[in-house]
Amino acid sequence: MPQQQPPAVSVIMPVLNEERHLRNSVRHILEQEYAGEMEVVIALGPSADRTDEIAAELVAEDPRVHTVPNPTGRTPAALNAAIKASRHPIVVRVDGHGMLSRNYIATAVRLLEETGAANVGGIMHAEGENAWEEAVAAAMTSKIGVGNAAFHTGGQAGPAETVYLGVFRREALEQQGGYNEEFIRAQDWELNFRIREAGGAIWFSPELKVQYRPRPSVRALAKQYKDYGKWRHVVARYHAGSINLRYLAPPTAVCAIAAGLVAGAAVTPWALIVPGGYLAAIVAGSVPAGKGLSPKARLQIPLALATMHMAWGVGFLTSPRSLAKRVIASRRPAVMAPAAGGE
Repeated sequence: MPQQQPPAVSVIMPVLNEERHLRNSVRHILEQEYAGEMEVVIALGPSADRTDEIAAELVAEDPRVHTVPNPTGRTPAALNAAIKASRHPIVVRVDGHGMLSRNYIATAVRLLEETGAANVGGIMHAEGENAWEEAVAAAMTSKIGVGNAAFHTGGQAGPAETVYLGVFRREALEQQGGYNEEFIRAQDWELNFRIREAGGAIWFSPELKVQYRPRPSVRALAKQYKDYGKWRHVVARYHAGSINLRYLAPPTAVCAIAAGLVAGAAVTPWALIVPGGYLAAIVAGSVPAGKGLSPKARLQIPLALATMHMAWGVGFLTSPRSLAKRVIASRRPAVMAPAAGGE
């Protein structure tokens, strides 16, 4: 009996100002060890660099690559545009600075079949190309940096609330109407929440690994993590019960350090024990995180950790309630699959 052909796959990519990594990211897709048919749909935001030019070159070089416009520049709008323009039963999300491991798609398709999940995902494996990025990567993959988040640090395979990027069954995406475009960040969590509400499973596996390129500067990292914190508070208001101690640690640290600095200056130097203790903790935590890195990279890990923690905490604390109200107003109820044999 001839071997059954693997299902065809659509890879969707939201891109904005990705001239540095786009070509390499697409190369990692096209060189996948996967026997099934494949297409790549790149949703192009209004980039200010050579992203569009590079995308046009990729389209000319390989008939599997296509582009669609995303005039808003927003990630969820890009994802929905790419989903609409794609055509295959398996949909793989990849970012313009993500590098798929060689057997990523084949492994994901196998896991979808084995688990019956609607979406599977794995580890966001941060890797830097210079000392600063290596420091950020070390911070992002350490428990002192991100707590016990499995998609950063690894863990056992099993059901999850959400996963990094995701490899979806198309029917699950179409059933839920795609991504909620009000979620500028955290759109993965929100979509996976609806999929789970509808009875679908989200599956994490450490077998799946995507190389991730960290932000290239302190300023860019701070903006990224401030946005993460802001939108995590939106999620907490959107879905009561979704918050835990890991998410509360950064805003608590910001408040404690600010109070310690003010009290230390105005009341007693003893209050400086709090910010001093935090500094000592991240310096100590950076030692195991920097194992094997250059001295220059190791010295920058405390800065990366502090930037991540403080920016996330400030974003969480300053997240406007009006933003959450707008997002809650756009809430989409989970759409249940029709019963078998139903009309």
